[in-house]
Amino acid sequence: MTINQAARVPVVIVGAGPVGVTAALLLARHGIRSVVLERHQDVYPLPRAVATDDEVRRILQAAGVGEEFTAIARPANGLRLLDARHRVMAEFRRTGHGPHGYPQTSMFDQPELERVLRDALARRPECELRGGVEVTGIGPDTTGPVRVTYRDDAGEHELWADAVLGCDGAGSLTREAIGAVWEDLRFEEHWTVIDVRTTADVRCWEGVDQVCDPDRPATFMRVGEDRYRWEFRLREGAEQPVRELAAPWLPPSYDGDFEVVRETRYTFRARVADRWCRGRVFLLGDAAHLTPPFIGQGLCAGMRDAYNLTWKLARVLQRGAPAGLLDTYESERKPHARHVIRLAVAMGWAMTGGQDGAAALRRRVLAAACRIPGLTELAGRDLSPRLTAGPLVRRGVRRGLAGTHCPQPWVNVDGRRTRLDELLGDSFTVLTATEPGPSLTALAHSLGIRALCVTDLGDDGTLAAWLRAGRADAVLLRPDRVVMDVVPAGGRGFTSTADWAALLHTTRSPVPAERTALKSLLRSTTR
Repeated sequence: MTINQAARVPVVIVGAGPVGVTAALLLARHGIRSVVLERHQDVYPLPRAVATDDEVRRILQAAGVGEEFTAIARPANGLRLLDARHRVMAEFRRTGHGPHGYPQTSMFDQPELERVLRDALARRPECELRGGVEVTGIGPDTTGPVRVTYRDDAGEHELWADAVLGCDGAGSLTREAIGAVWEDLRFEEHWTVIDVRTTADVRCWEGVDQVCDPDRPATFMRVGEDRYRWEFRLREGAEQPVRELAAPWLPPSYDGDFEVVRETRYTFRARVADRWCRGRVFLLGDAAHLTPPFIGQGLCAGMRDAYNLTWKLARVLQRGAPAGLLDTYESERKPHARHVIRLAVAMGWAMTGGQDGAAALRRRVLAAACRIPGLTELAGRDLSPRLTAGPLVRRGVRRGLAGTHCPQPWVNVDGRRTRLDELLGDSFTVLTATEPGPSLTALAHSLGIRALCVTDLGDDGTLAAWLRAGRADAVLLRPDRVVMDVVPAGGRGFTSTADWAALLHTTRSPVPAERTALKSLLRSTTR
């Protein structure tokens, strides 16, 4: 097969929403060129996603837009459950400083986020955005480059890519191209979403209100200085005017400014694609999964997809890691996304009460559960579950820190104050509770992996406390800051070079391709 080299690019990304552009920026950080194809010429001007968590803010930091996002974000207090008379049933507080180094919940305006991301994209020579185009075909090829065809005002074009990332939403052409179909997780409701701009003294607690009323369930939140969002489940028959729906939150008899920025109807669904890749074509974001919005994880899940895939793809394209490494994208992200979607469905049924005969019973159970000491604090913690055991999360580690994220405090190194991730860069890292012994230091050096003692990092004690809580003497971190393996406190298993070498060069996975992938992956860090 002869390919026009002018049309050959390492990565083609279909869709320039937040997930697609973030993926391009993360790849650019590794020096990988990409072409982003987008049907719109400019940022879609109306708000859609409005909330994110601290893990995703850490991903935005990795993409190079952490400070810019801070300037447009608004920390939120968390979630309140209200009864039909708007009395508080429970509060699920989110802190202003989560383990990833940012507020646990932040509100934002999606068009502003997209402008921040596109501005960053324009500054990266590795990235090219082609807007106003229609992708017409994606030819998955398990043995070679992937052909992508598109048209614009100048006619038909084609690109050949080493990998294609389908970030093209719920109606994804990429999903169709790889032959994936939806798995229905059995949730479907019709809601109206209303974005309003007003200077009224709106009754608000600087968090999300969820009205647990089976007759009229609703969600309300403050998004910006004078911007608010209401979501109401649709009833059969005529709907009330927006002002009437919002009246319980407005001052009595308010007749001042009240601009409806957007009013649209959505069908909230819970779905997961049965396959997320074919050859070198991958699905990310809404192309791979759809979730109801009740725990604010729709956009977050897509951003996690981008972070999980891009560092692996970089090692395959740049450092010679085998293609089998890319199989861990779906095996890690799909169970994680399914868990979050099911949590959103469960929260949705609990909060809205549902529409069946058991609704009243569920509301009584919910109200009783909210009175259990410590439950609301537990529910307010990180909503992102640990990754399950696999080639890149050591098998057999059922407890402790494996599969979780390392926290990100500020650290002081050589008189310079910086966030932990900026210090660690994009490599694997060993973090130890005490000074690493000679054998561990030698092994880390031979593999091109840093071995750092947390007491030398000059943080506020966060990392040491985290290791103590996880009963760990040391952890091996992946480039995405997920804990790959743990040296248990007082354990003898990983105090010798031989045992560490066995972990880093092999895996207990029964799949030979995955064993080879991990071995080559870690060796590639020395190049």
